[in-house]
Amino acid sequence: MLRIDVLTLFPRMLDGFLAESILGKGIAAQHLAVSVHDLRAWSTDKHRTADDRPFGGGAGMVLKPEPVFAAIEQLQSPGCCRIYLTPDGTPLSPTLAHDFSKQQHLIFLSGHYEGIDQRIRDGVIDQEVSIGDYVLTNGTLAAAVVIDALARFIPGVLGEEKSLTHESFTNKLLDFPQYTRPAEFRGMSVPEILLSGNHAEIEKWRHARQVEKTRLVRPDLLK
Repeated sequence: MLRIDVLTLFPRMLDGFLAESILGKGIAAQHLAVSVHDLRAWSTDKHRTADDRPFGGGAGMVLKPEPVFAAIEQLQSPGCCRIYLTPDGTPLSPTLAHDFSKQQHLIFLSGHYEGIDQRIRDGVIDQEVSIGDYVLTNGTLAAAVVIDALARFIPGVLGEEKSLTHESFTNKLLDFPQYTRPAEFRGMSVPEILLSGNHAEIEKWRHARQVEKTRLVRPDLLK
């Protein structure tokens, strides 16, 4: 079973996320275990300080090295992967999420505001991951995204394993359009091919729609 530890200043942000939907069921079925920790628990001063102003000046606060080093050194296990969520990290991809799902133990560090002391990155981080070219107020939401993405690759988490092969970014293509009942709604009809029962032709139609949408929305994937 994959063990995941999340270090954050905002642990309650993940309460509902970890309890609901497919991920909540996967945790309940013990396909993975996720523990969320408040970084302030490793602070040593009476104010439970975990961040401070940056040397050299500038706006915002920076996570201090002492509580982060102490937390990771207490939680880590042999061979675990220690991951920092940051906009300047390696972009998250299905391949990276799949690789993470094969690990035995992951530790996610959620930075906030202006980031973390560089000595943390140099000393106790193995991999830096970005979920996109934008900035959040803290990395807790980014950790949630990565956990959700990797959990889908863990056997037993998804009720329908076939969905892993029929979704966006599989084979570098976006997803095809989906329809359900009723076949007619407000003058809009489901494509006849999907009602034909001809599965070979349906697969061809779906693939063509994938290529069409990818060329329109994400032509970079076709390169």
